[in-house]
Amino acid sequence: MSPSSESQQVEVRAAGGVVVRRKSGEVQVLLVHRPRYDDWSFPKGKVEPDERWRDAAVREVLEETGLVCERGKRLPPIQYRDRRLRLKEVRYWEMTATGGKFVVNDEVDEIAWLPVERAAKRLSYARDRAVLASLIERMLIATAKR
Repeated sequence: MSPSSESQQVEVRAAGGVVVRRKSGEVQVLLVHRPRYDDWSFPKGKVEPDERWRDAAVREVLEETGLVCERGKRLPPIQYRDRRLRLKEVRYWEMTATGGKFVVNDEVDEIAWLPVERAAKRLSYARDRAVLASLIERMLIATAKR
């Protein structure tokens, strides 16, 4: 099935962010723990009707983490079957926090800023590790061009 025809069958649209920072010269990414699923992932959530994917991404990161973020480049989307076997597409953007503070909420009880290698190990799903890998590849290419 071609990506365009499969995209038309997407039942759940979600968007989120891979929030990145540099601390002591090291790249760190933000992961969220969702107690409902007992998993570690990137902040994301459903796109509202008539909402743009990119706007939903910033909104969801703010709602789940309390962080106000600046959206950067879009990362490759992922598609998978959710727990109810619906086809779900998630679009992520690279983001940088510009303000805000985490407060435990209904969806997220803990966040962790981790170096890339530790983040890859902590992520609960291979599909999220693929998103992280695409971000790292982009960063390596950008660094090589300097």
